[in-house]
Parts: sequence; structure tokens; C-alpha cells
Amino acid sequence: MRSKNRVSITIVQMNDTHAYFDLHQEMFWQGDHAVYHQAGGYARIATIVKKIRAESSGNCLFCDCGDTLHGTYPAVSTKGQAMIPVLNSLGLDAMTAHWEFAYGPTVFNQRVAELNYPMLANNVFDKVTKKLVYQSYAIKEIGGLRIGLIGIASNIVDKTMPPSFSEGIYFTLGKDELPPIIDLLRIKEKIDLIVLISHLGFTQDMKLLSEVQGIDVCLSGHTHNRLYKPVLNGKTIVIQSGCHGSFLGRLDLEMDGGQIVDYRHRLIEVEPSIKPDPEVADLVKQALAPFRNEMAEVVGETSTALNRETTLETTMDNFLLQALLDSTGAQLAFSNGWRYGAPIVPGQITLNDLYNIIPMNPPVSTVFKNYLLAMKRFRLTNITQQHS
Repeated sequence: MRSKNRVSITIVQMNDTHAYFDLHQEMFWQGDHAVYHQAGGYARIATIVKKIRAESSGNCLFCDCGDTLHGTYPAVSTKGQAMIPVLNSLGLDAMTAHWEFAYGPTVFNQRVAELNYPMLANNVFDKVTKKLVYQSYAIKEIGGLRIGLIGIASNIVDKTMPPSFSEGIYFTLGKDELPPIIDLLRIKEKIDLIVLISHLGFTQDMKLLSEVQGIDVCLSGHTHNRLYKPVLNGKTIVIQSGCHGSFLGRLDLEMDGGQIVDYRHRLIEVEPSIKPDPEVADLVKQALAPFRNEMAEVVGETSTALNRETTLETTMDNFLLQALLDSTGAQLAFSNGWRYGAPIVPGQITLNDLYNIIPMNPPVSTVFKNYLLAMKRFRLTNITQQHS
């Protein structure tokens, strides 16, 4: 017999969409080889979420793990402004952030003020006041349940990215800040379910959850993992849903007496056959209109599919590195294996394709051979001294 206190709720996860407004190529695996077809687009995401909300009778949370306001030319050239009407139309409940800080904290805070839902981060602090820059949690009441949403922004912004990204602020891992928030939510706020909206990355999330108890669901982002099945870390359910807006994660929970008694998960592909939501489609069209002609310019062609999906070696990274070697005359070139950017299929290459791979114009740095030789001698001298 079903308990009278049993409640069904659905959590929808969007992560690492990187401002991919509309359909784009995506890479999929068929057995041992890659295939390519189109996916994504916020108008199709809106259609999926509206259907889920109807199916769940409104008992639905829609959360965004960040890397949203940055990643394509229209977003970067407007410092995220082009994204705001589209995002506000989706009915999101909360988000956290990472590449959003690329515009600098001042500009990002302007974008945050324009959103109609909160930006959550328990680990971003003002360097002068030492106070939190953003609210660390939000509370939602759904289906008679009180749900606590906690955000953790990427912790690497002030460690691996340009200083302008973190001007006036600093980042912690967020681990030490979590237990007091969890206690406050559980004891004072009488929360039934705690959801962590994280942009730390899957491996860091798993480490964090092994050290901090009390999180019911972790929505993981940053590492672009397509988790077709949830991962359990103790009692915490962890999901992550790819990137580029090509997938959404759906997690259906059965709650009874403040406990999760059953759950179901589905990684939903945002297929091109899905009918776009007309309102959001119009907003996307308006956002892209000023850039459409410029981005459609054909700048080359390829007979090989160029992708950045795999970690150790990719066709796009090999192409980028060869281009760096040819243009600089260097003997070695390096690229981050960060699995970002929609693939380019054989055929013509447009300017939009290139900006989708590298949405900004980063400087190329070269290291002179004499410097490398000096460093080699320095290391050899140190080794000799240590063993003498």
C-alpha cells in the first residue's frame, strides 16, 4: 500500500551548455567508431522541460550547473547578455558557475542581477570583506516538500585562469562550508531533501561526497560526462548530463517521510526531431540574428571529422597543434584535453564552427629554445648537487 506521505518529484539537470543556442553537430559512439548528428538547442530543451513539468504535475525542479553564459561567439561578444532572455524563459530554479567569470566579476554580477533565478555558490568570497559574494543556498517548496539547493562554483577560477576572472574575489573548494549549511537546512529549516548543484567536476564531486555527509542528490558539472546511469556515493545519488545542451538529465524521486525510497534516471538526448518551443525559438532567433551572416562565412574545408570528445588525443586537437607549429615555428605545442566544442563534420568549415571550438581569441605564447636549454642545465645541475 502506498503511504499517504509518499511524494513524487522530478529533478531536471542542465549542465555545461556553453551558450550553444541552437542545433549543432555532436559526436556519438556506435560500437567502436564515432558517428555524428545534430542535437541540442534551448528551444528543444524548453519543449522537453515543459513536457516533464506536465508529467510531474508541477512537482519539478530545473537546475543548471553552469558553464552557460560563455562558449559561443554571440555569447562572448555580448558578455553573456544575449543569453539572458533565453535563460529567463526556461523557468530555471537555480544555477552555479565557472566560465561565467570570464567576463570579470563585475560584469558577471550584472548578468546575475538580470536573471530571474538565483546564482548559488558557497565558495566565492570577497577579498576585502571575506564575505560570500553570492547566496550559498535557496529553499524551494514542491509537492509539500521543503527542498534545499546548495551551489558550489568551480574552485579553479582564481588558480588556473587569468587574474581578471577573479578580480576582488577568491574561491575555496566549498567542502568546509558545506556541513554548517547542511545542519542549518536540516535542523532549522526542516528540509526534506538537499540537492547540491556543483561545478567541481565528477572526480572532485565524488571525493567531496566521500568526506561530507547529508547530500541527497548531487548534480555534477564541468567534466562533460554522459552518465547514462546514476552513480551512488554512499547514499548520495550523482548524475551528470554531457555538454553543449545535447542532453538533459532527468531524475525521478519517490519520497516518503523525508527519505528517498525509490528513484529512476534517464539521460535525455535533445534530438533534432523534437519540436522547438515557439517562444524560446523566437528568442534564440533574435539573439543570433546580429551574428548570422558573419558566422556563416566559409573559411575552409575538411575531409576529416574534427572533434574534441576524447581525452588523450583528438582530431581537432591534432589540427590545432599542427596549426600552432606551422604558424610559430616551434618544435612542440600543447593543448588542454578539455573535451569542449561541437565537432566539425567533413565538408565546408564556417567561422561559426571555429568559434564553437575556440570562442575567444587567446594569445599564443612561445618559449625560446635557449630558455629550454637553460632549464635543462638547471635541472641537471640540481640533480648532480643532490647526489654529490
